[in-house]
Amino acid sequence: MKEESLFLDYVGDNPRMRIVQYFIEGRDFDYTLTDLLNAGISWGTLNTLVPKLLELGIIVKTRKIGRATLYKINQQNIAVKQLINLYDSLLIEKLSSLEQETLIPA
Repeated sequence: MKEESLFLDYVGDNPRMRIVQYFIEGRDFDYTLTDLLNAGISWGTLNTLVPKLLELGIIVKTRKIGRATLYKINQQNIAVKQLINLYDSLLIEKLSSLEQETLIPA
């Protein structure tokens, strides 16, 4: 069963945005391509999208471990800053509404 995402409801549920969301959720970490499969993207799609995200400056290469290259979201990119702000705002809004629901008896 597919997990619902508030962020993807707003920006569109497509492979590119799934990868971006995965990077935003783990913004302090770097990932291999194999790790990114956890975003629910096929290997072929991943190999198509990662070069495009690198070209746009949305992600950056951080290091190599053996033959694996690791990538991280580029928090200096203006578009990424806006997407992170949107993600965080949606999360805070959802948590606030859930908190209000629990404080107000039905």
